[in-house]
Amino acid sequence: MMEYDEKRSYARTEVNCDIIYKLAGSSEYYRGRCTSISGASVSFTADRSFESGKAMEINVIPHNAITPPMTAFIEVVRSTKRENDRYEIAATIQSIKGN
Repeated sequence: MMEYDEKRSYARTEVNCDIIYKLAGSSEYYRGRCTSISGASVSFTADRSFESGKAMEINVIPHNAITPPMTAFIEVVRSTKRENDRYEIAATIQSIKGN
């Protein structure tokens, strides 16, 4: 039997909820879909690509009232083109904004 050694520090959770994002220093917000999140990273779909290293602010908006929304500062790791002219954005969470 083959053993698997998990390399992630945090478990990744698949989600499907709204996300609002903007580039650091910008006042223009965009909408996307959050697809997964962990304690250290997030991925979401967007209608455009972003360069690796770009700093952004995100607002993850869950579908239920039990889970609170989260605002975080992230750094883009990669953008991957998907179908229907959408991009999957993978990023590391740099910090979480308090209320």
